[in-house]
Amino acid sequence: MPAVTDLISALDDDEEGTAVGLKKAVYESELLRLQTELVKLQEWVRAEGARLVVVFEGRDAAGKGGTIKRVAEHLNPRVARIAALPTPTERERTQWYFQRYVEHLPAAGEIVLFDRSWYNRAGVEHVMGFCTPAEHQRFLRQCPVFERMLVEDGILLRKYWFSVSDAVQEERFRRRAEDPLRRWKLSPMDLESLTRWEAYSRAKDEMFVHTDALDAPWYVVESDDKRSARLNMIAHLLSSVPYTDVALPSPALPPRPASTGYERPSKELQTAVPDHAASLGNG
Repeated sequence: MPAVTDLISALDDDEEGTAVGLKKAVYESELLRLQTELVKLQEWVRAEGARLVVVFEGRDAAGKGGTIKRVAEHLNPRVARIAALPTPTERERTQWYFQRYVEHLPAAGEIVLFDRSWYNRAGVEHVMGFCTPAEHQRFLRQCPVFERMLVEDGILLRKYWFSVSDAVQEERFRRRAEDPLRRWKLSPMDLESLTRWEAYSRAKDEMFVHTDALDAPWYVVESDDKRSARLNMIAHLLSSVPYTDVALPSPALPPRPASTGYERPSKELQTAVPDHAASLGNG
């Protein structure tokens, strides 16, 4: 197994970088195949009236966002949606903790991808002191019961924890800081996580003890190599759902009717977007 320093030095230019393992052509070919299967899964969910919840959790910069993007890339947003909840409002803070997540759960024929979830309380809220010790302990007691209720009601619940080493996380943070297109991803909370690595590790271990249940297990995705992590997670999700191929009718385009004399108004009457592309040339 390569040393961490070798791993980091081998980072390529895929987003914030991914340890070179799979060749890009191999990765893209398999990703497209898996995404085609995800579309089949989507059609099965819609046809069967199934409800699928996928929880994405893990360290900051572990690759959750990039994986969610690849999962949802070719799916129908009316069937599969991403739930990324903001900081709770003052009113939401007075509600039962799970209440604001419940309203985002899927109805029949829907998929919901949680970009972070109710597990905020077991991680960042606990480590950063945003909840009390009593609230944290109550969460650890209630969460397995809450998830058991979801599963017993027929919801397909899949929970993925994206694991990244401290050295690779720090390198990804450094790349974000240097890249103006990704700097927005680097929040004060991310920077704080660097100095609280062990506290987050202990919080995650305690969370697993209480919530890695038989009816709602955690699946760990090793994500120092982002390409492999994405393929591994998607392949596992597909293998864990008993979907079948749903035959869809091939749409037939209707013939265009004959013109009835319509003429488009003069373009001079409209305000056109300047042709910026033409100024670039083809050289």
